[in-house]
Amino acid sequence: MSEPAGRIRIDKWLWQARFYKSRSLSAKQVTAGHVRLNGNRVQKPAQMVTPGDVLTFPQGRQVRVVRIEAIGSRRGPAPEAQALYFDMSETQDDVPPNPRFEGKGRPGKKERRELDLSRRRDVY
Repeated sequence: MSEPAGRIRIDKWLWQARFYKSRSLSAKQVTAGHVRLNGNRVQKPAQMVTPGDVLTFPQGRQVRVVRIEAIGSRRGPAPEAQALYFDMSETQDDVPPNPRFEGKGRPGKKERRELDLSRRRDVY
């Protein structure tokens, strides 16, 4: 099964570009309607894509917007995969960091006991 020159299935391209760990996972994302091709929702993993197409899809906590630059011939190493696309996503630096204890690092034994007592008072 070889694709015509310059075209490839969308699930296969997402897998080759290393956006998803497996091809079946990328196909599930497409089938679920989470991937957009040039602004239109795609629900068939067999949808063909070409260089110049713009894909929008969720990955982790962010939404990725990439323009396809090339069609890969295999799923190679990361530098080879990064040459397949241009990332147009906005950086999401405004995501707040994980909440921390008001002191430094983890709470000590005394702080843990105080936290437990305050939680028990809230329950009763």
